[in-house]
Amino acid sequence: MLENYLHILIFVTVALFIGLIARLLGSWVGSRRPDAHKDSPYECGFEAFESARIKFDVRYYLVAILFILFDLEIAFLFPWAVVLGDLGMAGFLSMSVFLGILVVGFIYEWKKGALEWE
Repeated sequence: MLENYLHILIFVTVALFIGLIARLLGSWVGSRRPDAHKDSPYECGFEAFESARIKFDVRYYLVAILFILFDLEIAFLFPWAVVLGDLGMAGFLSMSVFLGILVVGFIYEWKKGALEWE
């Protein structure tokens, strides 16, 4: 039984060994002479003009959550479509209720103006 896991043990051992060797070589070979260019923040080739800790607009998070919601809807639709013949009318009605709830939520967000960006 344990011989089935021998390949995984060898893989993890080799990965840890390579990672450890890379870490040791990096700390041994790398230079430790910081200068102004190495210590400066990198922001697309120019100096940052604002703090990185600015507050984002709430609509950014709302759009991200809506994207995840409708992306997950598609993830549920594919397996459902594959087994629709086996599920029968009960599977069709349950998915119709699920999609109906999502459509109502989408219309609500649309009417509230959550999808408009200024």
